[in-house]
Amino acid sequence: MRVGTSRAPEARDAHRAPGSRHGDPAELGIDPDELPDGLLIADEHGRVICFNAAAERITAVRAADALGQRLDKALPLEDLEGRRWWQLTDPYGGLAIRVRQPERNLLLPGGREVLVSARYVRTHPTGPIRRVVVTLRDTEARRRTERSHAELIATVAHELRSPLTSVKGFTATLLAKWERFTDDQKRLMLETVDADADRVTRLIAELLDISRIDSGRLEVRRQPVDIGAAVGRHIQAYVAAGQPADRFLLRIEQPLPALWADPDKIDQVLSNLLENAVRHGEGTVTIDITPSVSPREGEDVGTSVTVSDEGPGIPEESMNRVFTRFWRGSKRGGTGLGLYIVKGIVEAHGGTITVGRARGGGAEFRFTLPVGAPAYLA
Repeated sequence: MRVGTSRAPEARDAHRAPGSRHGDPAELGIDPDELPDGLLIADEHGRVICFNAAAERITAVRAADALGQRLDKALPLEDLEGRRWWQLTDPYGGLAIRVRQPERNLLLPGGREVLVSARYVRTHPTGPIRRVVVTLRDTEARRRTERSHAELIATVAHELRSPLTSVKGFTATLLAKWERFTDDQKRLMLETVDADADRVTRLIAELLDISRIDSGRLEVRRQPVDIGAAVGRHIQAYVAAGQPADRFLLRIEQPLPALWADPDKIDQVLSNLLENAVRHGEGTVTIDITPSVSPREGEDVGTSVTVSDEGPGIPEESMNRVFTRFWRGSKRGGTGLGLYIVKGIVEAHGGTITVGRARGGGAEFRFTLPVGAPAYLA
């Protein structure tokens, strides 16, 4: 705790209001330096008697320089309009009925933004101030979240604009000039509208998945899944769409443990990984399905699926960003949300997913799922 030895008894007392039910932090084994938020405590004279390690980090002020200083000197805060915060709030001379200041954004010298809240501890209701307890939080994490939300909105707006413009254009043209087009022209336009509607539907589904992943509400409805057959269906779909059959190599190591998972979500994972390999990779796309050690504690076996290609692979410096929102391996379309959703689905099953470099030099994605069998089958 950043408290001078001559003030240690007073500082200890500062953490305990009269009649407190929680006792002395020393008795509870709590050191202010262990708190995740910045903590500053001023005594009845407005002198700082506690300034923890998080407060040092957030304010870039040394505890040794803050201790013993007046509150407004140790923490010279301004609001977003440039007004001195302690002069505005006047904790020691203001209304005697006030007990707190709600959290709000304030500025440190140099313009750094912090979240500040305060509690006024009085000797008795409406009595003089005994302590002012101030908590500080860094705004960087909140700013990153806000930037992520802004990027998501911008991406969604961009991705929706193109198909909706196409749908609107073709439907307006057909309605206005229906008789002028041949049946083949009408069919082409309607097929384009149908494909663009599918794009919008996929994007909305991605947004719903992201919302559920971020809030921890992604539901997994487990049932037996034949993972080999599921991969086979995806390969057949690519071949039917024009990909050469010899571009895909499926290898299954038997015997595989019985897998209980959500078949729709596993299909979503396979679809994203195979599309990534086909679109961004080169050469043969190899899918290996093998039994493995379960990622879940208490289970012995699991199932691993590895999807690799022979393309240029993912740069080493980008490996740690692959599963973040908006990461794109190239500029060839896509929202950059697919692999983020894949990771969320795998982890919702209790599994793990990694990315690396394949033997052939391309990208290699490997996800491992626990068996996930219901308790009555154990």
